[in-house]
Amino acid sequence: MIDIFHYHKPVSEKQWLRQNALTRPYARIAHLKPDQVASYVFYHYQYQEEKPGDGDKYGMIALHENLMFFYSEDPATIEKPSYSGKLSTSHTPSDWAGTMEPHFIPWDSSDGSSRIWLEIPLVIRA
Repeated sequence: MIDIFHYHKPVSEKQWLRQNALTRPYARIAHLKPDQVASYVFYHYQYQEEKPGDGDKYGMIALHENLMFFYSEDPATIEKPSYSGKLSTSHTPSDWAGTMEPHFIPWDSSDGSSRIWLEIPLVIRA
């Protein structure tokens, strides 16, 4: 999978070590519409470079074709990054959820409803 988004990037081994042993990893997946993948990547690159450190230090999104994988930890580790983003613009949409929603193919669930995210159950933690 290709890393297409991260709230932080590792700058050293020491900086990247977990400080809270009680955090719980979680992950989820979503399907992107094939004709919306480039737009999704564009918006996320813009977001990460305009607003580095805006979420969980270890939160990231990876992509394989149009299958998106999101990883984060709870509670989130929120830290100001020691680096600046590559963009000095401010074009990240304020209605993030509304901008992202059209990019997804909803999952069909057994109860007839659809949803964007499928949680991946934690099986083992190393």
